[in-house]
Parts: sequence; structure tokens; C-alpha cells
Amino acid sequence: MLKSLTAVMAAAAAAAILTLLFSPAEKLAAGPLPAPTVAAMHACAQRPWPYLHCVGTRFGNPHIRLVTTDHLR
Repeated sequence: MLKSLTAVMAAAAAAAILTLLFSPAEKLAAGPLPAPTVAAMHACAQRPWPYLHCVGTRFGNPHIRLVTTDHLR
């Protein structure tokens, strides 16, 4: 029982030391997103095909390839 408790305490101490070593030093500031970013995110969320308004934006699926009728043979 004492060996188990010692092992758990050693693991907790190691985790605490690693957390303190790799945590960011400066404070992180978070706030609401700007209105254009929120609008773009809502425009691309849960929309059916053809995703025309989302292609090329950072919120759209990068693996979508648009093929227009002038390229068909």
C-alpha cells in the first residue's frame, strides 16, 4: 500500500513539474471574434453542397474542387 501511494505521489509530482515547465509564460488574452469572422463562420457552417461561398476561405473545406461547365469536355 505504501509503495502504491509513493508511486502515485511521484507521478503527480512529475506531472506538476512538467506542467509548470511547459506552460506559457505570458498571459493569454482571449476575446470575442470580430463580426466579419463570425459571419463567415456562420455562412460556412452546416451548409449543403455546393459550398460556393466557403471555397477559398479559411473556414471552407480545402479538399473541395469546383468544376465549372466551361471545363467539361
